[in-house]
Amino acid sequence: MVTCEKKEDDFLMTKENQNIILNTTALSIGYQSKKKDNIVASNINIELQQGELIGLVGANGIGKSTLLRTLTKVQPPIDGDIAIHSKSLNNYTSIELAKALSLVLTETIASKNLSVFELVALGRQPYTNWVGNLSNDDISIINLAIEKTNLTDLKHKKCFELSDGQLQKVMIARALAQDTSLIILDEPTTHLDMYHKAYVLKLLQKLAKETNKTILFSSHEIDLAIQLCDSLIVMTNNGIIQDSPTNLIKQGAFNTLFPQDLIVFDEHTGAFRVKK
Repeated sequence: MVTCEKKEDDFLMTKENQNIILNTTALSIGYQSKKKDNIVASNINIELQQGELIGLVGANGIGKSTLLRTLTKVQPPIDGDIAIHSKSLNNYTSIELAKALSLVLTETIASKNLSVFELVALGRQPYTNWVGNLSNDDISIINLAIEKTNLTDLKHKKCFELSDGQLQKVMIARALAQDTSLIILDEPTTHLDMYHKAYVLKLLQKLAKETNKTILFSSHEIDLAIQLCDSLIVMTNNGIIQDSPTNLIKQGAFNTLFPQDLIVFDEHTGAFRVKK
């Protein structure tokens, strides 16, 4: 006999599982060669929940970009599994993956002669026919992405006319137009001044809440990530942990992020400071 309490527990567990957009199981990342595997990090078990902004932080060279490349199928894992919507990443075709996740990289785009609208429209490629014609629905989705990223006034400008901050917003709009449940960004605040770093991360927070999309980004802006993210993935030499910023502070997760001869983490302010 199944009790009502048991049914309720099963329902809550099922509902929670449905809200998990991406998860990893005993994942090991690194680089494979004929002689041996160079493991960067191992036993990675993370969950990305629907509608959350998640920051990936750690020291330079710790493996943040390697993890993002592995999660997006740019490079294979050493071991373990990655699942999106409970389906193994290995079982996704290229088109299926392009409809499940969108990726924003830091490298310079080669198509700066395109207008803002044209560049954002490239996000619709997984859905257009082989000729690449945009339907009325495509155009509506593109315009909505432009509106949500506050680019309406720049819609017809050429991308080479834009500042770095404006161009980063266009790349985010293109990811929005791709209409995936998961958006992954590698260092989206690189080359931006302090104001625009905060602006871009605040925009990502707003988009996660308004669109219910899951947004994962790597960043060196740890202080901002602590303030704005729903959860953080912290990479250290001792391993990888994921939790809310408040719980991570309580656990002392940021205390060993960097050598303490120069920088220390202040648990009271939730920020790093130069050691006196």
